Amino acid sequence: MAVSAQQVKELRDKTGAGMIDCKKALEDSNGDLEVAIDILRKKGAAVAAKRAERAANEGVVLTKIFDDGKSAVMIEVNCETDFVAKNEDFASFANLALEAVITNQPADVEALMTLSVNGKNLSDELNSLIGKIGEKIQVSRFTIEKADNGVIVDYIHHGSKLGVLISAENIQGDKAAEFTPILKDFAMQVAAMRPISVYREEVDKTLIEKEMEIYKELARKEGKPEQILEKIAAGKLNKYYEENCLFEQAFVKDNSKKVSTLIEEFNQKHATKAKLIQFKRFHLSDEKK
Repeated sequence: MAVSAQQVKELRDKTGAGMIDCKKALEDSNGDLEVAIDILRKKGAAVAAKRAERAANEGVVLTKIFDDGKSAVMIEVNCETDFVAKNEDFASFANLALEAVITNQPADVEALMTLSVNGKNLSDELNSLIGKIGEKIQVSRFTIEKADNGVIVDYIHHGSKLGVLISAENIQGDKAAEFTPILKDFAMQVAAMRPISVYREEVDKTLIEKEMEIYKELARKEGKPEQILEKIAAGKLNKYYEENCLFEQAFVKDNSKKVSTLIEEFNQKHATKAKLIQFKRFHLSDEKK
């Protein structure tokens, strides 16, 4: 049957699909708009399946703080090219996924994709977007953070390819508001310096043993006596902690002070007991678990 330009426009307005795809879907559905929409969605699902093995290393990292700074969400949504990462439809989907996490707090990405927000099912929206754009697109991960007795601060680096959430406890109200700029600096430090943990006690024991063995072997090759290898390695391990544990790192804005010093100075000045809890860092180039 003949398909009118008005029908094509209406279908395109509803789905965002290309004009040629809309015209063909209407022809295949004998002008039935709802059937045409299903055809386009199935086409999107087919494209998604075809693209499943492609690498999707571009995209965006988004964050949102809510509950007066006591809750936060960070999500990473990926695509294949930076061009698509800047596409308005891609950005709309990423924000829809972010809102779904905030509203429903799902357990994982699989659960997230079954949800609907404002009548829009995430899985259907994703397949429709993939069908329209023609790239692999996926929600790769998200995190939901809570700080009931503290505050959470976010930081998104320019370009939205790197995001950080950092939280502190034992601080609320006006004092939390005063501590927030310092916490923001710490979030930027996490982005720049890539610490592996907040405190040395949190570093994986297997990693520590590996580092100790490397330090001892290097000292052994330098001809150091066997009986002092442990002591030499322990000294180098302290340096490792200073470089890789946020609490012990030199502050990036003033390397004459450590992060721990700034927290101590704040607590002394305000008679508080603010303490860093944890941080989460999402970067598009990170290896996905």
